[in-house]
Amino acid sequence: MAWLLVGCKEDHRAMVVGKIQQAKDLATTEFLIDKVVFGTKTKKLLFINISESRFLAYSKATVKTGVDLGNLRPEDITIKGEMISLKLPPIEVVNFSYPPASFHEDSLISDTKAFLNTIKVRDQEEFFRLAELDIRSNLQYMGIVKTSQQHTRKMFEMLLKSLGYREIYIAFKSDELIIPQVNLLVDQDQIVSP
Repeated sequence: MAWLLVGCKEDHRAMVVGKIQQAKDLATTEFLIDKVVFGTKTKKLLFINISESRFLAYSKATVKTGVDLGNLRPEDITIKGEMISLKLPPIEVVNFSYPPASFHEDSLISDTKAFLNTIKVRDQEEFFRLAELDIRSNLQYMGIVKTSQQHTRKMFEMLLKSLGYREIYIAFKSDELIIPQVNLLVDQDQIVSP
């Protein structure tokens, strides 16, 4: 009889893990990040600056965070009667969007056509590329992990209460933010001169 009870607990835990894993990449929080993009291009003649063009624009990045529930294992869940304890995978960036439609140049500050010095579309693309790199490199310092963990806990608490659990404990395997690597560095061999 004891073996049957242990088998039932393992089956129940496997069922809970299976139900949770069906969600796979679960996005729980969305952040909208405003970014000011500024760049200059200086024209020099024998080490003397003869003109400087300026570019200023406003942009927005959308970052969705959540957890990859595909990494949840049966040993990450403990069930004892009406008590359940979950150890969730770390928070990760599920989607990062930096759409060009959100870019708006400030024509009052931008001076893209200074004497013998023009900021071209290619220069603007480089400024936006550097801005995206800056956003990505600073995501871990924006409080995204703590906020995402709070939202994820609330969502799981509601879900688990609806399944009949009264005592719910939720922890995360790590407080690090997982950010998928994207190569935004320019390869000099790929640059084509106009």
